[in-house]
Formats: sequence, C-alpha cells, structure tokens
Amino acid sequence: MSDTFDYVIIGSGTAGGVLAKRLSEDPGSTVAVIEAGPPDLHPFIHIPAGFMYTMTDPTVNWLYQTEPCAGTAGRAIKQPRGKTLGGSSSINGHIYNRGARLDYDLWSQFGNRGWDYASVLPYFKRSERRIGDGDVTFRGQDGELAVTDLDVHHPLCEAFMDGAVGMGIPRNPDYNGAKQDGVGYFQRCIHRRRRVSSATAFLRPAMKRRNLRVYTGTHALRLELDGKRATGVTCRRAGAEVTIRARREVIVSGGSINSPQLLQLSGIGPGRLLQSLGIALRHELPGVGENLRDHFGVRMTVRVKNMQTINERARGLRLGREILAYFAGMDSILNLQPTLVHVFWRSRPQVEVCDLQMTFTPASYQEGVQSQLDEFPGATMAVWQQRPDSSGYVRAVSPDPFAKPAIQPNYLAEAADRAVLLDGLRLARSLIHTPELAPYLDREESPGAQVQSDQEWLDYARARGTTTFHPAGSCKMGPASDRMAVVSDTLQVHGIDALRVVDASVMPTMVSANTNAATLMIAEKAADLILGRTPPPAVELRDE
Repeated sequence: MSDTFDYVIIGSGTAGGVLAKRLSEDPGSTVAVIEAGPPDLHPFIHIPAGFMYTMTDPTVNWLYQTEPCAGTAGRAIKQPRGKTLGGSSSINGHIYNRGARLDYDLWSQFGNRGWDYASVLPYFKRSERRIGDGDVTFRGQDGELAVTDLDVHHPLCEAFMDGAVGMGIPRNPDYNGAKQDGVGYFQRCIHRRRRVSSATAFLRPAMKRRNLRVYTGTHALRLELDGKRATGVTCRRAGAEVTIRARREVIVSGGSINSPQLLQLSGIGPGRLLQSLGIALRHELPGVGENLRDHFGVRMTVRVKNMQTINERARGLRLGREILAYFAGMDSILNLQPTLVHVFWRSRPQVEVCDLQMTFTPASYQEGVQSQLDEFPGATMAVWQQRPDSSGYVRAVSPDPFAKPAIQPNYLAEAADRAVLLDGLRLARSLIHTPELAPYLDREESPGAQVQSDQEWLDYARARGTTTFHPAGSCKMGPASDRMAVVSDTLQVHGIDALRVVDASVMPTMVSANTNAATLMIAEKAADLILGRTPPPAVELRDE
C-alpha cells in the first residue's frame, strides 16, 4: 500500500478509532491512521484499575500540564492525555456519560444544524452495545462499544445513596436515559474484566481490513496545503520525515490539545500568535485554540470507620489476593473504575437542568490525585460545575512540533462558576454528613470542619481543585458568521477545503458529562457527513 490514501486520519483516539472503522467499511476506499504513540499493548491499559499507572506513564501519556492561573492559586495542574492506540479512551476512568438534552439543543441553537439532541441520539445509539437495562428509545444494543453496569455494590456506596435519597435526591438507574438527575452507580466501558476503548471496540477489528493502515510511532509535524486545500500531513517516523497524502480528505482527530496545536503549526490560526512564533500564516482563523473549557473538580476526603474501603484492599498481602481474584474472574478491586457513584443535581432549586456532577467512591487519594491511595480507610466526594462559563486557550509556544503547547483553561475565572461550585461544595458536605452515612464516618479529613465561609471554601478549591480530564472546545463548531468558530456544522475547517476536525475540540460548549461518549457520537456523525450519507431520522422524544 502506498503512502497516498483516500482519507488520512491524524490521531487514533476516541474519535479516530470510530472514523477508521466507519470509513474503511467501503472496500473501495483507502484509509490511513496516524498515531504518535505506540500500540495499546501496555497491560495496565486493559486492566481497569491500571488507570492509576497510565495516569503517570510517559510511554502512553502526553503528561501535559496547564498554565498557572488565579483559579488554581498559581498552581500548574497535571493534564493527562492518551498517547497510544485509543488515545485518552485507553487511559481514562471508564465512565460512560452522555450528558443532558440541553447540551446538544444548545449547540443547535448556536446555528449548528443537525446537532440537537433528537438528531444526535441515533449516533449515540449506533456505537453502543448496552449490556443491562435501558429504554431502547435512548439506548443502543447493536453497537461495538460495550457499556456495562458495576457488578459489585459496596455497602458504603449503598449508605451514601440512601443518604442522598433521604435528602430528596432520587435513585436513577439510567442517567443516560430519559433523565440525568439523581443518584446511582456509574455505567462503564468495562466488559469481561477488561477496558473497552475506542481501539479495542472499533480500530483493532477494522485493522484486519486490507484498505486500512495504521501508523504508530508517527508524530504529525504539519499539515500539507495546496493553496486553500489540505493534501496530506508530514510526519516524523523512525527519525525521518515522511509525507502521507490524502486524495479526498485530511481529518484531524488529535483531541482538544493536539488538534489546535497542529493547525497552528501548519499556519492555520490566529495570525498575531503565529507571526510571533515565526510560523508562516497560511489561513487566518482566530478561534483556533480558543474557547478551551474543562471541568474543575474539587475533592473532599473522609476517614472511614466500621467499614473496609479500597485503600486497605490495595496494600500488602490483601493486594496479592485481589490480583489473584481478578485473574480468577472473581470480585476484585482491579475490576473497578476510579469513581463508583454519581450524583447529578441542581445547585439551587430554581435551576431547571442539573448543573452539578458529584461522585463518590470508597477510596481516597493522596493530595487528591488518582494515582496513589491514602494509607488510612477513606472515601472521596468530588464536585464540579457541569457547564462552566470560564474559558481559556491552547497555544503553540514554538514552531517546534515536539514542544508542549501552553494550556490555560482559566478555571473559576467567571463569577457564575464560583457561585455554582460553592453551592455544590456545601451540598457535597451535606451528602457526606447524612444520618445514613454517620455510622461509617470517622471524620472529615479535608477540607475539615474549620472551612465554613465562602472565602474559605474558595481558598480550598483553588488550593486543591484539579482537572476532571475533560478538555473540550478549542476548535469550536459554529457558522462562518461566528468569528471564533473553527469548523462548520459539517466539521469542515472554515476556509480550507478537504480538512475537517473531528474530536472533543469541536464542542461549542461543554457537555454536562465526561466527554468520551459525546466524542464517540461526534465521530459517528462525522463519518456520515464525510461519506455523504443521509442521517438517520431524529428520535421522537417526549418532553422531560
């Protein structure tokens, strides 16, 4: 197979894997996938609890970090991103969460035709193989991505959920169904004790096709342009430069950090920035890298009594037994995701659509980072605003393609974000001090009972808050009349032919969810757009 293909996909992550599968279904078309990282052979990728190791492993993780800002009290925040087949779906926390109807209806309201919830729901369903209960109006049963329920119900989680119900938050067995609101166990991309990534569900099965070629260890340097048309990508592979050309389209699927950086390095982006870096301006698009959004999570930790937590099971001989149990197909902490229980709720009663996501898990982590457990019995409660107004940017800092870009989400820059977070933190404290959880609560470890006032809570949030690993929006979708829009509602880059961006960076606003499910949907819809297929009929939905 030559180095010229019909379609060239840059990035094998969540979106890239789906695109490779769908575009290569036509045996008359040829498809190339370019991946900077290695194949997804690392064993900790596939063991669910292995996320604790891949979070910090440079062989499969870009190990980015954000720029300091006032919202983090001047701290740089670690921002892991997957660098392997499957991208971040190979190192994430396994959660399957679509978000609220409002998210997608809002995208449509901004002038993005065909992106309302009723229209994108068939694409969510297309990729999903729901294993468990669910209304078929909302849930897919025949797709490639296995979505399962947690198969172990921890008694501490049950006590927590009973307490939430006592506070008026109902149990919701399917937050990906008719309504998101409520408390329950998370659904996850884990099946038969193994991670289900975009690579394992979509890309690897497609790699058996003769018309698909996957290049690993191949770092994209710049897009090749013939005037205002994309013709391919030049990469560094095994120490040499190679250009891989596209007859029909080049599709950038590097994610919310790498996609805008590659466009900027190729001369597509804000002219002033590119000229300051000595990069020749090929096409002025001021929105490239702007509008970056991320969920800013603040974690609270409690010491637990009268109950075993994951912390104790992960040490010494007990850990050895957990490993043996995992490989024997028995109950094991190695088969768990980092967060077990969700709460989707409102910061205030007058809010119509829940604006808070909270999580609970019977484990706690040193300094709140999910890579090293505390040595005492602990549990963690985390909270974040679902639809932040604060936005920032991703900007190349050098013409060197191997230099990491500046990532600035501007956490908590907007007053509305701070207000919602404060309400959420107080609600979270109430949820860990319910009568139902009281028999197991030794004490609040952090922030501690001394934190009470708005300023004390904000100081704590700024000192301890972190990313929840959901960067989005840095190549936002919108009509050409929107000066900051990067792609149209067909995901074509404004002003450049044969070039699309397909990943979480095109989200015009943040979804009320972890971003993996929505990115899968974007890729499913993009495949139809690229191939010129008629979209499936919109789903007829009753009002919530």
